[in-house]
Amino acid sequence: MATPPFSEIIRRKRDGEALSTDDIHRFASGLADGSMPAEQAAALAMAIFLNGMNLAETAALTDAFVRSGEVIDWQTVGLDGPVLDKHSTGGVGDKVSLMLAPIVAACGGYVPMISGRGLGHTGGTLDKMASIPGYDAFPGLDRFREVVRRHGCAIIGQTEELAPADRRMYAIRDITATIDSFPLITASILSKKVAAGVKGLVMDIKTGSGAFMARPGQAHALARSLIGSAATLGVTCHALITDMNAVLGTTAGNALEVREAIDYLTGTVRDPRLHKVTIALVVEMLMIGGLAADHEEAEARADAAIASGRAAEIFGRMAAALGGPADLIERADTYLPQAPVSRPVFAPVPGYLARVDVRAVGEAIIDLGGGRRTAEDRIDPRTGFSEVATIGARVGPDRPLAIVHAADEAAAKRGLAEFVRACIVAPERPTDGAVIHAIELPRGPGG
Repeated sequence: MATPPFSEIIRRKRDGEALSTDDIHRFASGLADGSMPAEQAAALAMAIFLNGMNLAETAALTDAFVRSGEVIDWQTVGLDGPVLDKHSTGGVGDKVSLMLAPIVAACGGYVPMISGRGLGHTGGTLDKMASIPGYDAFPGLDRFREVVRRHGCAIIGQTEELAPADRRMYAIRDITATIDSFPLITASILSKKVAAGVKGLVMDIKTGSGAFMARPGQAHALARSLIGSAATLGVTCHALITDMNAVLGTTAGNALEVREAIDYLTGTVRDPRLHKVTIALVVEMLMIGGLAADHEEAEARADAAIASGRAAEIFGRMAAALGGPADLIERADTYLPQAPVSRPVFAPVPGYLARVDVRAVGEAIIDLGGGRRTAEDRIDPRTGFSEVATIGARVGPDRPLAIVHAADEAAAKRGLAEFVRACIVAPERPTDGAVIHAIELPRGPGG
C-alpha cells in the first residue's frame, strides 16, 4: 500500500476521523526530520485542536514524540534518589520551577527539568533562566546529565536530541492559536518528561483569567488526561489545580522573576500565595518519590531546605555549572539586566484591588518586549512589572498597583495604561479566594 501524503492525514483529522498509529508516527517523523512543511504541520495542529483526539490517539502521539529522539536512562548515571519533575500549564508571574527544583534537590530528589519558552500570553521558564548572563539553556546531554548528577537539578530548554517532533510542534502551536488543545498539551508535556527519564511528575494546572484552562472543568479534564496517559508510559503523575486569577507572586517579567525567586530562596521576601503553591507542589513530588512518609514530613523537609540555605546554594551552583555567574545569589542585582525606565502604576480611584484580567497583564508584558508574537521575536528580559498588588490590597492615586519596567518612556506609558485597564478597583475589600483548588490523583488499583 502506498504511503499516504501528509495532506491525506490532515484531511482525515479535518473530517473528524481517528488517525491510525501509522499516521501519527509518520506525522511525528515528518516534524522531526523537517519533511513535513510548516504549513501542513500548522493545518494538522488546527485540525487536532478543532476535532480532538481519543485516548488511543493521544497515547500514540505521545509515544511518537518520545520515539522521535533519544531517551535518557538515569540508571547508567548512578543516582541515589528518585528522578522527579514538575510542569505548569503556564501563567503570568509563575516562577515556581526556579524555587521548586533546588528545594526538591535539597531533599534528595533529582530534577532534570526540560522547560519551555513562553506560550501566548504566559511566561516561559526557559526565557526566565535565559535572562541570567552566560546561562547555557541548551547544553549537550552529557553536560545536562553531569549537572543533574552533581547538583541535583538542571533547568534547560528542549534539546535537539529529546523529543524533536514536539520541539517543532511547540513552536508552531505558539503562533497558530492551537496552544490549549488537550491532546497536544498532553503529548507535549509527557513526551519531554518521558524522554528526560522522569518517573514521577507533578502537574500544576492553572485555572482562571490568566490560564489557558480558564474554567475549572477544563483543568480537571486535562488533569485526568495527563494522569491517565502518564500511567500508560510508566510515570506516576499527580495534578494540582491552582488559581491564576491574579499574578503569581509580586513580579511578572523574566529577569524580575529570577530576582523574586532568589529573594524567595534566601528568605529576603516571600509572597504568601507563591509560597503556598510552591510548597504544595514540592510536597506532592516528595511523596511520589518516597522522600517523605506523609504530607507533614514532606512540608517540614521542604521548609528546612529553604531555611538552611541549602536550596539557594543548589540554585546558585546549578546556574554556575550551566555558565552563569558563580556569585549570582550574592550579587543578583549586579548581573540581572534592569530596564532603563521604571514608573509606578497608579489606580485612578482609591479602593481595593478586586479583580485582575491576568491574560491582559501577560499581553502587556509582550507589548513591553518581554514575550513573543512570532517565533522569531527577540525577548527583552528587562521588562515587566514588579511590586504587583495582591487582590484585596488598598490601591489608589497614591498607592500603586505595580511598577512598570520598560525600554523607554513611550513603552512605559503604554504598559502603565494596559495594566490599569486590566484591574478593577472596588470600594469594599473582596473575600480571599482559594489558591489550591483541588488535587487529582491516579485512580484505580494502586492509585
